[in-house]
Amino acid sequence: MQRKSLLSQISQLNKLHFRFNRYSFSSEKTQNLPLFPDKNDDPLYSDVPKPRTDKSERKPYPTPMKELIKRAKQEKELRKAQPCRLLEHPPANGLLVPELVDVAHRVHQAREFLLSGLSKLVRVIPVQRCKFCSEVHIGSVGHEIRTCTGPESGSRSAAHVWRKGGVVDVVTFPKCFHLYDRVGKPRVVHDERHSVKRIPAVLELCIQAGIDIEKYPSKRRTKPVYSIEGRIVDFESVAGMDEIESNFFWENLDGSGTGELTRDSNSELNDEEKNLTELSIRAMDSWFEMITGLKKIMEKYSVWTCGYCPEVQVGPKGHKVRMCKASKHQSRNGLHAWQEATIDDLVRPNYVWHVRNLNGPPPHNDLKRYYGKAPAAVELCVQAGAPVPDQYRSMMRLDVVPPERDEVDLVA
Repeated sequence: MQRKSLLSQISQLNKLHFRFNRYSFSSEKTQNLPLFPDKNDDPLYSDVPKPRTDKSERKPYPTPMKELIKRAKQEKELRKAQPCRLLEHPPANGLLVPELVDVAHRVHQAREFLLSGLSKLVRVIPVQRCKFCSEVHIGSVGHEIRTCTGPESGSRSAAHVWRKGGVVDVVTFPKCFHLYDRVGKPRVVHDERHSVKRIPAVLELCIQAGIDIEKYPSKRRTKPVYSIEGRIVDFESVAGMDEIESNFFWENLDGSGTGELTRDSNSELNDEEKNLTELSIRAMDSWFEMITGLKKIMEKYSVWTCGYCPEVQVGPKGHKVRMCKASKHQSRNGLHAWQEATIDDLVRPNYVWHVRNLNGPPPHNDLKRYYGKAPAAVELCVQAGAPVPDQYRSMMRLDVVPPERDEVDLVA
């Protein structure tokens, strides 16, 4: 009996010892986690972007669907509680956001200088584009990576057919319909598709945020609008609105019109640059200034994109033009499946393979996992002499040394 009781006590001690070790190991593991953070949590870490494998699937939502449903329910309850209410917060009430007017001017000026700077860099740094697909390469000779998805790519074993490219291939600004009154008439219907002008979405966003361009007028209000059962009603008198709008707008701009901005940027560009490096650094700064400013404006002003095709629309709602030809468009009668847009939908970066030496051999297909990528505008500026930005160091895989072509079989 004593022996059995002794054995049972020993077994209980072993169980307690095992539990203690397990808890202590888990506690040590949780304590050590902050010392070795996941590389995905590092704000400076970004991997090479992977394109969508199945383009018939919908784009991921930037905001979770649960949050969107929650917002819709709150808006519906507020509409029931107050059928007629004065909208207080801009830009939903038709007024400008004061702190974003200057940001819109800086974004517009940065975009103008970026395009002008890239047009000069393209004359020195060669740009290649595929004849059959949207692939772009910065270098005198196109790369040998077989990723072509254009017509008859199977007969070429997915090899690209290169030809000379330009600024349009380096950075792409998709177009959208221009809205004269973004609050009073936020949608463009199908019958208006030929009468309403289409301009770059970045320019349209800057116009709605406070920039005045004579060719693309925009209605400016001095009083907020009302919402009656979800419909926007403007009680502001129409008589004399043109004079009021012009005075109010020029007061907000402090005398800095778009013509002055264009003249200043052109005068800066006409000055002879000391060397190519300075021009590339200024173009890189313009790129980051434009992207940063657009992100700030998009926090207040809505931008929509189709969940299946690259169409974008700036405004409170997406347009109703039946022009979608992507997957499942038959079930929508050609209408777009609108959802919240991201900065990549507004400014398509055109990711390209990073080349360490323009005069060296082009990237080989067998070594593609050792190469990094970067937006074409950033890669062009880096090849022209600008320093590599910290945001793209990991994406460009500068810490990876690719093997030679004859060493591929020797590398694990």
